[in-house]
Amino acid sequence: MARRKKAEEMAARVRNLLAMDAAGIMRRLEARRDEMFALFSRLRSREPLLDTVESRYASGAFEQLVHLSEQEQAVVDHFYERLGELRWYFTYTEDMPGTAQQIFTKLHKRLEEAYRVLVVTLGPPMPPDGSRVVDVKVVRQEAPSTETALDRPAAPARHRRA
Repeated sequence: MARRKKAEEMAARVRNLLAMDAAGIMRRLEARRDEMFALFSRLRSREPLLDTVESRYASGAFEQLVHLSEQEQAVVDHFYERLGELRWYFTYTEDMPGTAQQIFTKLHKRLEEAYRVLVVTLGPPMPPDGSRVVDVKVVRQEAPSTETALDRPAAPARHRRA
């Protein structure tokens, strides 16, 4: 029993690290979106593009991913595959900045979809204060009736005609 609990704690930590890494990448892409292409245009350097999509927890991935379920592994792999496409494009593109921004938009949409699936599958990252954020939809619920089935008059019997 203790062994199973320890394994689940390890998996939860791995999920959180992956969720934090993915969230950081997506946050940086959104925050730097315009600036990274302006710098690419002005400096003719790919560094602003590549720094934005850098993964903080890329090393030692295999030994950590083994703690996740097969479904979780597949979702994580899909996200990092999409990120790899973006990184490859940023590394080797010879496109002009305007075209690069158009291609980025298409690749970014694919990455966003993979990120949404990742968050649904792994859960959102734990915030720095340690409290878990939960998305909740408020549903109006009628107050429960105090009347019981015994208090209601019996429905008249219905006879079927053959």
